[in-house]
Amino acid sequence: MSLVECVPNFSEGRDAAVIDAIAAAICALPGVALLDREMDADHHRSVLTFVAPPESVVEAAVAGVAKAAELIDLTKHQGGHPRIGACDVLPFVPLEGVTLEECVRLAERAAAEVWKRLKIPVYLYESAARRPERANLENIRRGQFEGLREAIRTDPNRAPDAGEPELHPTAGALVTGARPFLIAYNINLGTADLAVAQRIAKAVRHSSGGFRYVKAMGVMLESRKLAQVSMNLTNFEKTPMHRVFETVVNEAARDGVSVVGSEIVGLVPKAALEMAADHFLRMENFKPSMVLENRLAEAIAGRAGLPAFLDALAAPSATPGGGSASAAAAAMAAALGVMVARLAKLEFGPFDEDRAYFTEAVDRDAAAYQAVVTAFRRPKDDPERGGAIQAAFQTASEVPLEVFERAAALDRRLKELMEAAAAKFASDVETARALADAAMAGSRANVLINLESLKDEGVRQTLAERLRAAGG
Repeated sequence: MSLVECVPNFSEGRDAAVIDAIAAAICALPGVALLDREMDADHHRSVLTFVAPPESVVEAAVAGVAKAAELIDLTKHQGGHPRIGACDVLPFVPLEGVTLEECVRLAERAAAEVWKRLKIPVYLYESAARRPERANLENIRRGQFEGLREAIRTDPNRAPDAGEPELHPTAGALVTGARPFLIAYNINLGTADLAVAQRIAKAVRHSSGGFRYVKAMGVMLESRKLAQVSMNLTNFEKTPMHRVFETVVNEAARDGVSVVGSEIVGLVPKAALEMAADHFLRMENFKPSMVLENRLAEAIAGRAGLPAFLDALAAPSATPGGGSASAAAAAMAAALGVMVARLAKLEFGPFDEDRAYFTEAVDRDAAAYQAVVTAFRRPKDDPERGGAIQAAFQTASEVPLEVFERAAALDRRLKELMEAAAAKFASDVETARALADAAMAGSRANVLINLESLKDEGVRQTLAERLRAAGG
């Protein structure tokens, strides 16, 4: 199953009826599930989070933009959050069975449709940006709606990526693009001094020398008379929430200010909270597999997983195929590594991480080749057909290549495990290594056959070199 997350931000945070109408327009499309809605009166902004399959997500997103343009008048809007549009920003996020590159194409489709149907000019940001400076949202929003009205007409550098250089009279402009998952995280300070929040935001945000994956600004919560550090964490694994929280606490203490609370806007991956729990509780043996819900989900999936996977593998269809089977073999090899390491009282964390990776790769590989099949089904007169086929073949080469690289590293660790564990575990480790070898052979074959269909010689050579470097 392929799913895309879409997280549109609307310039309305006080009238629930408006957001109800926008949500209803989005959810009228097939396959759409609304996961979350957040309204903030001080920011005068709402965030909806919905998921949909790729074939529905653009229509649902455009329906939301259209309803916002109908109901929101930016000439009458004032709030604490920067904005240039009634629907201000519309990111597409790969969730399951979809790549970031595919989400870029979804954003481009959305941009074209919004201009065509609504005459709202559109800017592309993050991974969809066509100019380097537009990867950063704050560069596009400079001057906000009021400043952009004139700048879009007179400054060629502010011209939109889709549409004419003229804002919609009341709906402004839209920013859309593709990005990985981010966490919208706000920390409230025990002061009404906005300057304190602005100084702390400058200290933590990447653009002014702070954390690499943090965007931040200081805003006032007028209803509570509190200053807030409002942030987007664009890679919570490399810059985790707890590190940012502790830094804000320490920076606030320099001004004699306390932190009175924090909040998450929208949804947050469970892994981010697990990382925070591990850090603050200082647990010496913490692993995600210790979380009851994680183990329960694994057990439930395992009960039906193998028979269902084998039935799918045996079915007369292109996917899942040899690439998925290779990843499954590697997952079994990693699981045996976990078992032996645990029994031998050795470190099992890397094997556990591999097991999770290869388990996910089973579906990723099937989705990657299904994209090839879908691309070939496009009408032959479709001008984007050739590009879609090549992009799909590139992804279908990259996924098994990653499996090969990781399986090769797994095999090396299994060899070390063989030497470290007692002789009574030898047969289990030998079985694991045989499965890892099978995974490498199968994934290598998938890489090579898909590389043959790539027309870009540079891309083909780069992937082939990666394969050789990993031992293939």
